[in-house]
Amino acid sequence: MPVIIWVNGGFGAGKTTLAEELHRRLPDAVMYDPEEVGIMLWKWVPPDGDFQHLASWRELVVATALSLRKHHAETLIVPMSLIREAYRAEILGGLADAGEEVLHVFLEADASVLRERLNARVTDPGKDWDHVAREVGMTGVDEIVAAAARQPGGTLMLRSDRLTPAELADAVLARATFATLMEKARECGRQGRLPFAT
Repeated sequence: MPVIIWVNGGFGAGKTTLAEELHRRLPDAVMYDPEEVGIMLWKWVPPDGDFQHLASWRELVVATALSLRKHHAETLIVPMSLIREAYRAEILGGLADAGEEVLHVFLEADASVLRERLNARVTDPGKDWDHVAREVGMTGVDEIVAAAARQPGGTLMLRSDRLTPAELADAVLARATFATLMEKARECGRQGRLPFAT
């Protein structure tokens, strides 16, 4: 299944939980966390709020995903919030422009559920980033809930406050499989042969 599964949504929406469930089912996939790219950049660039504002972060996120797909895995699973429309368009558009099949998933949840999950989140006392992420998540809950209405066409919208991680993964894999089958049919049509013929 050659695809990049981008799991979007706010802090506390269940992105990592869904990504882990998908990875359990697709063990040959690579789980790629663009936050690590941001943390790497902060070693050289002084932290100043959200690393998503760094153009170099957005460029490296795309370049790293393309390199991982080319050299290491057919399928990438990417749990990462992209709430700002311009950043989402730049990153997902960059992947699509490079010829990648991107399945964009957005996990929705009510604001009260997100706040409850964030309050219950255990943070590592030695990791400042955990505390920053929790604070940013709490202040941005309303923005995240509103962002659900601004997702582009083709986005798989799923309610993480109403479906279990297994049910969410079922929906993602069903969409990914359908997209792969449709691409195979289009490719066969371009080659003048019937799809799925043996």
